[in-house]
Amino acid sequence: MKHKEFKNNSLIEAQVEIRWGQADQSGSGIKTDPYYKMTLGRFYERVMETYPVHEILPASKFPETMVYHTAQHLFRVGNGKWPAIQIGPGILSVHTREEYLWEDLATKAQDALSQLLDAYPKMVEMRIEMIRLHYIDAVNLDFNRENVLQFLHEKFKTNIELPPSLFLDGHVSSRPKSFSWEATFEEDQPEGSITIRFSTGERDARPALLWETIVESSGRQLPPLPSGMGHWLNQAHALTEDWFIKFIEGDLERDFAGA
Repeated sequence: MKHKEFKNNSLIEAQVEIRWGQADQSGSGIKTDPYYKMTLGRFYERVMETYPVHEILPASKFPETMVYHTAQHLFRVGNGKWPAIQIGPGILSVHTREEYLWEDLATKAQDALSQLLDAYPKMVEMRIEMIRLHYIDAVNLDFNRENVLQFLHEKFKTNIELPPSLFLDGHVSSRPKSFSWEATFEEDQPEGSITIRFSTGERDARPALLWETIVESSGRQLPPLPSGMGHWLNQAHALTEDWFIKFIEGDLERDFAGA
């Protein structure tokens, strides 16, 4: 089964991110993109029919040199609705939440990349540095009462342990008050890396265990773009779905299915 097919959906957000390089035009060591503002206006002209609602993000208050690879503008399909596109100096991302469908996200990501490349001035070559597929999921967990390490062991088949002797004197609780862990692994379909990240947090104002799955390619790992974007996305998605299913096999799968 896939994210969308579960009765009790764990997905908070799915996003595709594209980053491109910026050049040091002054020799000062400060990177900036002299074509960003021109590209921003031209890009919005190309997406405004699909994403008519424009929101200015907090990073727009700062000079572009201070918010390298940080989104400054958000474009939505409707007021307070998703999907949405974010753009800033050297960064473009497509986001979806409860309305997630993989085919729709993949299409919108490919369209956004094509529109970005079309909007960028033709007299210079845009140097794309990285593409990323990023899922954020959550499971309700009151980590103030339950031990997140035990939960990971029982529900995710993941063992993260500290020496029991640390807690023998009884002065330190063996239940973590907060928790964050991640690991990154090289992979070749697509060529790049996959990262798994677990952390304590909230979902709908309730304590939860968040887990993120990120597939990323950069530099020489990148496929030809934009022609290879669709194939890259499908490979990255197949990998994330495989890991998702293998993590939740057993109790979580039954919980998500509403069994």
